[in-house]
Amino acid sequence: MKPPVFFQPANGWVGDVIPFEKDGEFWLFYLHELRDTPKPGTSWNLVTTTDNVRFEDHGVSLVHGDDSDPDFNAYTGSVVSDEVGTHHLFYTGQNPGHLGQDGSPLQLVMHATSADGMTTWTKHPELTFGSPDGYESADWRDPFVFQAARGGEWRMLLAARHSEGAERRRGVIAQFVSSDLMTWKPAEPFWDPRRYITLECPDVFVWGGWWYLVYSEFSESFTTHYRMAKSPDGPWIVPERDTVDGRAFYASKTAERDGRRFFFGWIASKEESRDDGAWQWAGTMSVLEAHQNADGTLGFSFAEELVESFREAVPVTFDCALPIALQAADGYAALVSNEELPAQFYVKAVLEIEPGTTECGLLLRSSSDGDQSYIVRLEPKRGRLVFDRWPRAIKGDMQWQVSGDIPFEVELERPCDLSPGEHTLEVVVDGDLCVAVLDRQVALSTRIYGHLDGRIGVFAGEGTAIIRDLQVLQRTDN
Repeated sequence: MKPPVFFQPANGWVGDVIPFEKDGEFWLFYLHELRDTPKPGTSWNLVTTTDNVRFEDHGVSLVHGDDSDPDFNAYTGSVVSDEVGTHHLFYTGQNPGHLGQDGSPLQLVMHATSADGMTTWTKHPELTFGSPDGYESADWRDPFVFQAARGGEWRMLLAARHSEGAERRRGVIAQFVSSDLMTWKPAEPFWDPRRYITLECPDVFVWGGWWYLVYSEFSESFTTHYRMAKSPDGPWIVPERDTVDGRAFYASKTAERDGRRFFFGWIASKEESRDDGAWQWAGTMSVLEAHQNADGTLGFSFAEELVESFREAVPVTFDCALPIALQAADGYAALVSNEELPAQFYVKAVLEIEPGTTECGLLLRSSSDGDQSYIVRLEPKRGRLVFDRWPRAIKGDMQWQVSGDIPFEVELERPCDLSPGEHTLEVVVDGDLCVAVLDRQVALSTRIYGHLDGRIGVFAGEGTAIIRDLQVLQRTDN
């Protein structure tokens, strides 16, 4: 049996990931979502990895409280180590039965410590604190603690909301400061764009002379963004492509090792495991590696270790040999493989896009004629990578009652540079998960439930795309 590419516990789902690097190993704490009724409370579970390929699940790390405790749900936070090696875990405590003045469940900052290398945690309920005046009490979560300089003041960032202002624009990253990690006092907001409902899971790091602020938008869109600055106090610059991935990859937080920066998030599942089902909270862990471009902006790709874990060639043949030019000046051309692909594979396609081409890309789990498939489509004229599928949902019995006027899967598009020339498209498919990466810069993740098997294909529409190379690899059995 081939090992899974993406981590998911046997008895639940992965919520927000809290990564911590320790002695060359990533300790990936995560919110353990069970989806039981009634809700049993949320704990921090732990999985570790040295290579982002093989994961060891350690089960519960921080136990949530009981029905009467303020941390019946132990939600997102962060872990730091102080100067004597004690680990401090800051987290969000929430209990649906503990309401604030506005009638919504309180969210509180809570604290635990470990003196045995994070094997056990001791909670400190006396250090719990809620939102001060001027902030809503029900949105006071995701404490992220860091130092701007070693030995300097500790800073805590919080996903918060102002108590006044336009309902949809109160989101703010609040800030507290401390000299000892024990006593905290309020400071000026870290970032206050007055743009979002909430800015979840804030994360800050410095890399190559640039500071980066990462946050997940809880507003018109649900996606992870980043900003960049030359100082941890801003001003923050909006990069041209400011998102890490699309709608399905959420709440990613980061950790560094050996000068490499990784983003750990989760790919959301969908209701009833249907392609057109609503997105759900929590899913399967996914890891992207960031690349710092010359101008400080970030690109995202698979980690090299993950790609290298696919070593066995999967035979793929077409009715003609590659390289080949798919030419369709005012039409559509496609090649579909003679073989069906396994449920898990990695594909690398090198496409040369000629000027004026409208679309090209890959067909995944395709029918033999290419008419039914998942589609990873490059659209040079629009400068975007999109994910699509056919057929789409049928809305009624009449011919026109089909959702065929949607240009692609809603919320699954990424802006990208598709200038004429050579581009490399990589895709990993593992069961119902699919992640595409373009030119080691742009990532797009999703779920694929409807087509369980099929072939691989390449296509071009209204133009020419030369398929220079196409390789399909799979993992070997355990």
